[in-house]
Parts: sequence; C-alpha cells; structure tokens
Amino acid sequence: MRSYDRLFIGGDWVPSAGTTTLDVVSPHTEQLVAHAPESTASDVNRAVAAARAAFDEGEWPRLTPARRVEYLAALARAYEPHVAEMATLMTEEMGSPIQFSQAGQAYAAVMLINSYVDLAQRHPWEETRSGLMGDTLVRREPVGVVAAIVPWNIPQLAALAKTVPALLAGCTVVLKPAPETPIDALLLAEIIGEIGLPKGVVNIVPGGRDLGEHLVGHPDVDKVSFTGSTEAGRRVAALCGQGLKRVNLELGGKSAAIVLDDADLSATIDGLKLVSFMNSGQTCVAQTRILASRSNYDTVVDALAELVASLKVGDPSDPQTEIGPLVARRQQERVEKYIAMGQEDGARLVVGGAGMPKGLDRGWYVQPTVFAEVDNRMSIAQDEIFGPVLVVIAFDDVDDAVRIANESRYGLAGSVWTSDVEQGMDIARRLRTGSLGINQYLLDFVAPGGGFKDSGIGREGGSEGIDAYVELKSILPKLVWASA
Repeated sequence: MRSYDRLFIGGDWVPSAGTTTLDVVSPHTEQLVAHAPESTASDVNRAVAAARAAFDEGEWPRLTPARRVEYLAALARAYEPHVAEMATLMTEEMGSPIQFSQAGQAYAAVMLINSYVDLAQRHPWEETRSGLMGDTLVRREPVGVVAAIVPWNIPQLAALAKTVPALLAGCTVVLKPAPETPIDALLLAEIIGEIGLPKGVVNIVPGGRDLGEHLVGHPDVDKVSFTGSTEAGRRVAALCGQGLKRVNLELGGKSAAIVLDDADLSATIDGLKLVSFMNSGQTCVAQTRILASRSNYDTVVDALAELVASLKVGDPSDPQTEIGPLVARRQQERVEKYIAMGQEDGARLVVGGAGMPKGLDRGWYVQPTVFAEVDNRMSIAQDEIFGPVLVVIAFDDVDDAVRIANESRYGLAGSVWTSDVEQGMDIARRLRTGSLGINQYLLDFVAPGGGFKDSGIGREGGSEGIDAYVELKSILPKLVWASA
C-alpha cells in the first residue's frame, strides 16, 4: 500500500509545516499499512490562501461552464484507470469488503462524476424571466472558496459529491479527508494533477477534528460542505452561523424498512441483505430498523436470522466476504456497547451478539446481529449504531408502521417492501425522510439526496447538488415603461 510524505496545496506537492503523521492501521490485521502527513493549521491557512487566490484572481470562476465541464469530463477519464487500485486501497484503509469497494465506492465515483458532467451541460447557468418589470436575467455564480469535509466510510464518493459540483459551479475547494482515510484522498490529488487544473483550484489537507474546526472557522472560506455525525454537524453549523457561512450538512440516519405482509419475503430478505448491511453496516443510509406486522413478525424475524447467520464475515480483500471489520477499535467497542445495551433494555438477541465472530482472532470485527421484541423507544432503535446490527419492530397496521418509521430524530432514507407498488408509493409519500425505495434502496446520482430533521441541511446530487455551490443574482436591464 502506498504512503505519502507531502500535501497537495496550490497545485504542488509540498511538505507539511508539522512533523507528525497519520498512521493508517488495517482494520483486518491491526497492523500499520501506510502513513501520510498530518496537516497543521498553518497548512490549512496555506491551502485556503491558494484557493482564495485561485478564486479571486485566477481564471477558474471566469471560465465558461462548458469549459469547466471539459475539465471534469477529463477527470472521469483520468479516474477510470485507477478504479481497481482505489477500491483495493479503501479496503485496506477502512475495511470495506472489496466487492463493495469496487462497485459501491470506486466505480460509483466515476458514475458520479459523469452524472454531474451531464447535468452541468443542461444546467440553467443563466435564464431570462419575464415579469411585470420586463425581462430579468437570473445568473448562477460560484459561491467562492468551499471547505469540503468528508468521513472515512465512503471517502471517495463523499469527496467527489462535494468537489465535482463545486468545481462545475466555478468554486475552488479545500478538501479535508478523515484521518483514517488520507491515502485515497491523496491518490485523488494525483489524479486531479493529471488533468491540468489551474493551481489552487483543489487543495487536499488530511487531518482530524481540530483541523476541521480551524478550516470551518477560517474567514476566507465562503461555504462549508460537511458529511459526518449529527453531533459534529451541530458544531459545524454553529461555527458557520457565527460567520454567516453557507453550509450543507449530510448527517446521520436510522432508516426504517417497512415489510408489508404481501411482500415476496425471499426477495425482500435478499434486498435487505444489501440495504441493511452494505459496507458492513457503516453507511448512513443503512436500513437498520426493520418493521414487520404482528401477524407476520415471527416469519420475518426467522428469515432475517437465517440470512444473518449465513453472512460470510472476514478478510475484506476476499471477494466472498460480505461483512468486513469496522474501521477502528473505538467503533468495534461502540457497537458492542449497543449490543449489550439492547439486551439490558429487554430486547431479545436472536443471532449474533458481543464478541468476535467465529474463526477470527484479530481485527475490529463484530458479529452481525439481529434483535427482536424491540420497542421503538429503545436506544438500539433510536441511535445510529453504524455497524451490522438490525432491530425488528412490530406494527399493527399501515398507519402504525408510518407512525413508527417517523418517530425518529433522523430522516435520511427508507424503503417499503410490497407486491403493490402503488401502495408502496403512497406509504413512501407519508414518510418524513429524504430518499426512499420501493422493494430496494438505491439513490440515483441525478436525484437529490439528503435528510429531514437531524439528518442534515441541504442536498447533494442532481441539479440541486450543483445549486448548493452557487449564489443567485438577478439583473433587470431596463424597466418596461422606461422605453415607452
């Protein structure tokens, strides 16, 4: 696995102002596998200054949208040869099962770039609106210097979901990857370096939470786009409020999958295998609250137990592995704490539980776990556990299912499983959540994704994702009566 000894600032590879490194430890072997410089506040200041100069004095925000599209199309082409390497790297960094790293992370990153490129070619950068005063020109102009702060669980998708639309809008970017996953971000810097962007348009400074706070609070940052926990998001929002900075927050989730009695149970269980356990449960959109009717409850619980008991847990580099390790020991301890809490609160442990999965003696693994007889008010039903733990909650009828699904401080994702798609659509319209699927869960890059309630502010994806990085300007050339 590659390591780095420099940061990407101002279009060049430069040494950090500090001497400490970020040590990347394999979640599977618990061994050191790579290192990168840990950025300092001084490094962030240099990166913001480079982005500020590129925005205020450089050509990037003054290029035509069509010209910026050409650069981003070139990025997609440059990225594609690195897909296999990037997937392997993320599996080594944070333990994502290689099949998910390939399809759901690295290759999906190329799809994301191409989707935005296509959208940008049709985006209304300027439009004329006729009104009582005559014709008004409405322009979309770049918001300025963007601080993009991304998590460790889907590091490339999160980075590109912010960086690509920001660049298409004409912004410049300072990207701060998580300390657990600096290497893939610096490989992205290499790829960006291949396409000849003007200096300072993209800058990448890995570091921890304190560095993120310094970046968010920097007076020369105009917009912050953050993906992470709801608790950290509150802090980001507070800092942005002090400076009236524009902010997007993509935060946590505790999403519900409603299984109706008429659903094809075999197909439903196959679908839940993906939507509940993707990335070993370390995704904010994971459907970890399974809602089943009282009349069908035991059947659903038994089917889920059979599924979970069959999941292959182990080496994330093995293509047969379905559940890999969690990212860090602290995350392993957090999930095991919730498993113990669920038992203490009276939920019935159906399969799994605390302790290492059989056949493993190292790595930050937990057993895939299912709880039954769960009250929606329990901590395991309300808190985002961020691991392979499902809770099954009984409902009386459809109205009760909707009530339970909506009784959450989160509202990020969800799904409805039924043979009656129209009924599923009706239920989906009643759920207070940002994205849903009927008999599946996938979010297309052309559609806006984001959350209600504590799941965030703003949207990523679709044309709305581009508009997150613009300011609107209205210009009225001449009053109607002035020429009369």
